[in-house]
Amino acid sequence: QIQLVESGGGLVQAGGSLRLSCAASGRTFSGYAMGWFRQASGKEREFVAAVSRNGGITYYADSVKGRFTISRDNAKNTVYLQMSSLKPEDTGVYYCAANQKTNAQFMATRDDMDSWGKGTLVTVSS
Repeated sequence: QIQLVESGGGLVQAGGSLRLSCAASGRTFSGYAMGWFRQASGKEREFVAAVSRNGGITYYADSVKGRFTISRDNAKNTVYLQMSSLKPEDTGVYYCAANQKTNAQFMATRDDMDSWGKGTLVTVSS
């Protein structure tokens, strides 16, 4: 079982930037498609972005396309989410997820992730 720990959340003004990191341990990181999800207070968790096992293919929710960039470093067992032009509606707890059974293009709709992190809070003030 792979273990995931997110970091990098915090308070930022609208228009600002943050970079989230998710460190993985326990299993072969490169064998997992990786994704970021978020959950705002009172709302369901939603897909944000996913990256293929080798980092070559990425997918984004329409709401973050052009503003967020997902990447991974398999040598460091880490996946990143660079967030720019942040908006108050980006506020929420951001979770990292790993899936060995599917490809990145399907992570937005799968409910069988192999592992979730505990999340990191991002707050965007207006």
